[in-house]
Amino acid sequence: MSNMKRYEFWFLTGSQHLYGEETLRQVEEHSKIMVDGLNNSGLLPCKVVYKPIVTTPDQITKVIKEANYDDNCAGIITWMHTFSPSKMWINGFTLLEKPYCHFHTQFNREIPDEEIDMDFMNLNQSAHGDREHGFIAARLRMPRKIVVGYWEDEDVIDKIGNWMRSAVGVAVSKNLKVMRFGDNMRQVAVTEGDKVEAQIKLGWQVNTVAVGDLVQVINEVTDKQVDDLIEEYKEKYTIATDNMDAVRYQAKLEIAMKKLLEAEGCGAFTNTFEDLHGMEQLPGLATQRLTEAGYGYGGEGDWKVSAMTHIMKQMAEGLEGGTAFMEDYTYDLTKGRELSLGAHMLEVCPSLAGDKPRIEVHPLGIGGKADPARLVFKGHPGDAIVVSLVDMGGRFRLIVQDIEAVDPIYEMPNLPVARVMWKAKPDLLTGAECWILAGGAHHTVLSYALNARHMQDFAEMMGIEFVHIHKDTKVDDFKQLLFLQDIAWKLNR
Repeated sequence: MSNMKRYEFWFLTGSQHLYGEETLRQVEEHSKIMVDGLNNSGLLPCKVVYKPIVTTPDQITKVIKEANYDDNCAGIITWMHTFSPSKMWINGFTLLEKPYCHFHTQFNREIPDEEIDMDFMNLNQSAHGDREHGFIAARLRMPRKIVVGYWEDEDVIDKIGNWMRSAVGVAVSKNLKVMRFGDNMRQVAVTEGDKVEAQIKLGWQVNTVAVGDLVQVINEVTDKQVDDLIEEYKEKYTIATDNMDAVRYQAKLEIAMKKLLEAEGCGAFTNTFEDLHGMEQLPGLATQRLTEAGYGYGGEGDWKVSAMTHIMKQMAEGLEGGTAFMEDYTYDLTKGRELSLGAHMLEVCPSLAGDKPRIEVHPLGIGGKADPARLVFKGHPGDAIVVSLVDMGGRFRLIVQDIEAVDPIYEMPNLPVARVMWKAKPDLLTGAECWILAGGAHHTVLSYALNARHMQDFAEMMGIEFVHIHKDTKVDDFKQLLFLQDIAWKLNR
């Protein structure tokens, strides 16, 4: 389920006719060189596409309309080589529906001491041209990413690349379909939410498929299809069970669910142990396999975390570390070394694995069905984030916490699930208090590949609230932040 390379970003250079055709020719030449340099850097996940320089309101409006209706265009990057009077951009910007990055740079790195003259000054005006351009975006209250620095510097290009990933997340979100096999776990609050508002604000189409319809497709899976998939399991994982009937049933589930997801064009799905009528097992290995392939998943009917898992997986394409559905399960509260243990009953994606996953079969304890096969592994150490999207009633809030995953300090030989252990930032006690103050869910998306900046950019593009718990977070300051943001978002309704 690879999507990143299909997207492109249009590079729009602003100027005007005041300086003559020779200056415009040089502006065009410089812009093309910069676009080629960005693309050849090897640091960007998507292609930058040069567009002819824009010098009039009509040209600007036309190219922005074209960007809006091009499904491959995930956003625009603007740069004012000379001075582009910002009133020219008003009509176009009021129509813009794609993410927008304002790149404040200039073609030359240094000021040429002896060669600088008025011709050079007329050509190289980014220092004030971009400020004029920045004003109109501020005046229009436009969400945008501002990247400042020399266009050949790796750290500057990296900022653009990170923004691109967030913009791809927006494109994925706007077209996402989520399939729910059954409903939410009964009486649970945080997994509920306004699906109509989610479609209006985030683009998600969230709909239910009856478990009976899934069972019908399961029963149509052939032995040959199962045999072929079992061979793939043997190549990728350690088979650590003699109960191959349970493993084969999970293969049938994987094939059947994938068939339904593909038929409806869905990128994410949910299920719950309370909706298993006609099924022999709750999907465990099957769900882990589908999430490894890029589908989003949410346990107990949690469609919000399912959608975010898929979006973040697409944003992280090509990066190392892994991204997966996760749940805060239990703590180690030994003073001075407090740790969280994250896991789920069956469904944590093996992209997080620090060792070769093992296929095992064990009793589940809930659901009242046969013992399900699942992949068991421990997550690898490294910096990561956990992310929760919650419906606050009238708005969505995206909560991000920085964490450091560690090697588990216990072997836990009798815990037959995939698990990750981590230190919460700034520490477990402060972090958990702030998480609860913000209304963060017990279900999250854990990602080693993405960071809080990716998610902040995504939230700003989507027009949703963002809060970040990090190494310097203090409870009183965090309370004040939530109070002020609550007022601001209520005023903006």
